[in-house]
Amino acid sequence: MYTFSNKLKTFSFILMILGAVGVGYGFFTSHLSFEEVETMLAEKEHGGGHGEQTAHVAPAHDEHAKPAHGEHAEVGAHHVDKHVEHIEHVQHQIANRPWSALYVAAFFFMMIALGVLAFYAIQIASQAGWSPVLFRVMEGITAYLLPGALIVLAIAVASGTIGHYNIFIWMNPDFSDPESVHYDKLIAGKSGWLNIGWFAVRGLIFIAGWSLYRHFARKYSIAQDTADDNSNFKKSFRIAAAFLVFFIYSESIMSWDWIMSVDPHWFSTLFGWYVFASMFVSGITVIALVTIYLKSKGVLEFVNENHLHDVAKFMFAFSIFWTYLWFSQFMLIWYSNIPEEVTYFVTRFQDYQLPFLGMVVMNFVFPLLLLMNADYKRIPWFVVMAGLVILFGHYIDIFNMIMPATVGDQWFIGIPEIASVLLFAGLFIFVVFTALTKAPLLVKRYPFRKESEDFHY
Repeated sequence: MYTFSNKLKTFSFILMILGAVGVGYGFFTSHLSFEEVETMLAEKEHGGGHGEQTAHVAPAHDEHAKPAHGEHAEVGAHHVDKHVEHIEHVQHQIANRPWSALYVAAFFFMMIALGVLAFYAIQIASQAGWSPVLFRVMEGITAYLLPGALIVLAIAVASGTIGHYNIFIWMNPDFSDPESVHYDKLIAGKSGWLNIGWFAVRGLIFIAGWSLYRHFARKYSIAQDTADDNSNFKKSFRIAAAFLVFFIYSESIMSWDWIMSVDPHWFSTLFGWYVFASMFVSGITVIALVTIYLKSKGVLEFVNENHLHDVAKFMFAFSIFWTYLWFSQFMLIWYSNIPEEVTYFVTRFQDYQLPFLGMVVMNFVFPLLLLMNADYKRIPWFVVMAGLVILFGHYIDIFNMIMPATVGDQWFIGIPEIASVLLFAGLFIFVVFTALTKAPLLVKRYPFRKESEDFHY
């Protein structure tokens, strides 16, 4: 039985505390006044020339200015109105930042657990012979799915109830109200699907389905250890096959709801697959990292370099698969150049060029160069290095999906973003490694256990 070391447990608590403090600081400092935002934008535009900006945008405040009449007065009023509208828009974007940072980090760690659960189900449904020695690692990682998914859903709903529609603008009822000046025909047309109540119900259905499969898969896995026959193995096989059907549909709809709907004017029919590729490769990468850590502590002696090689092969393969989907989505939208579609990538090229292109380098170029060689896949420190790059790249991928729609060009990797990652990394470590202590790290009576232990080629 594995024992959760006090050092690692303390480390996880430190991460959570630092993260919580940083998140609190992010929320506390995100509510800037109109004047503060105006000053900030003036300094950005004029290098600190606040007086110049004020004189430019609000000449009516000058005591010595001559009163404007007729058409000039209308133009001046329109200009001031536009300026006020812009400042209020930026003010809202700044207030959105801690919500968005928290949501990105929460979703990132949740999707790791969900990706591992899908990979685990595939191994059982396909009756894979190489992977059973890693099953308990996978079961430990998937323990985070229930709390992680509930947190994601809670943040999303809270942003539209106690928040000021900080992540999903469609949660603002004004956009669906024909009497409102903010009425948006497109959002109103989707209101039958995009409304807080139905959004929350769908989310709970997804979470219930994922969690029920995880519960029974774990139950049958542990029961098989002491069983006299293979009935629990057969049950595991049947529910894995059923779960994968549910997963295909629920993951796609979840990706539309929880990510794509942050920009309700845009959609991509490839989006569900794209998010799946990101979560799948991230989950497999975490399997590799946790396995290497446990083996370094001497508790996974039955895992050999061939198992590590196969996990790293999946890391490599699904990095290529992610790139294929990324390029397919990008190339088709860019080439067709349909305004309502291409605006998604125009925004990212204009305001997020570094993270957008940097993500491609981290998620494709690095895995391609680092993991192409078969021998390198057997070297633990090399796999760890590649894995950390892949995980950071896919965090930036989620960042690029959410932030342009919520904070626009007011993005930055600062305290709210780093603190949110620390908070959920600490919670993830605590939940996962606590779950690993609940059962032996090697399945005992699984039919393919011997094949897995003797896995060599």
